[in-house]
Amino acid sequence: MIFKQLFEPLSSTYTYLLGCEDTGHALLVDPVVPTMERDLELIHDLGLTLKMTVETHVHADHITSALHLRASTGSDIAFPGVDELPCADIHVEHGVPVRLGSIELQPLFTPGHTDDHFSYLIGDRLLSGDCLLIDGCGRTDFQNGDAATLYQTITNTLFSLPDDTLVYPGHDYTGRHVSSIAQERERNPRVGGGKSEAEFIAIMSTLNLAYPKFIDYAVPGNKLCGKCPEDLPERMEEYCQQMTFSPQG
Repeated sequence: MIFKQLFEPLSSTYTYLLGCEDTGHALLVDPVVPTMERDLELIHDLGLTLKMTVETHVHADHITSALHLRASTGSDIAFPGVDELPCADIHVEHGVPVRLGSIELQPLFTPGHTDDHFSYLIGDRLLSGDCLLIDGCGRTDFQNGDAATLYQTITNTLFSLPDDTLVYPGHDYTGRHVSSIAQERERNPRVGGGKSEAEFIAIMSTLNLAYPKFIDYAVPGNKLCGKCPEDLPERMEEYCQQMTFSPQG
């Protein structure tokens, strides 16, 4: 399996490219509009054909490129089934594998950051989306997030995975790329080290985070599988435009 971790700097989002070497087919997990051309160019350079995009949840900080990619390549859109989005071709369900050639994603329903969140297990790799981050976790104060639910999700579902499971998050803001279940279980400052549910809820309730600057545009746009709003403020237009330069090259 071909596996690539790609970074989008506007929202500090990781997109994951998975390629099947047997069929030449590829999928993207959490693709982002500004880096759409970069992703397509990489897929072409690897001799692959994009067949599917997969979302972890309805994002609040960026617009998915799923709709644009389907228009240009015919790729299917896979979205959490709980959202019941008419624009999705595949409605992801917990425990029902998402397959593309030799690639098999095991969907794990991991609510708490949002009420629709899925993580994806591929062999010894976990794509944890915004649920479990490196030394952190997703916030729980919007989109029906709930701290108690996220605590149970992480401690009961994700921390029960093998210690050497690699954790590939949906975001990182300090240049980190990968962690492990053992590391997060032992030292994650929010939920690791044996913290109780009450301790976690107290931590999450005192974060005092700013209101997400793009959420009012991103959520409705992503519920349409990536339709960029027409009334974007000038300072936010870059979220719905292709980048002229990508740090990935």
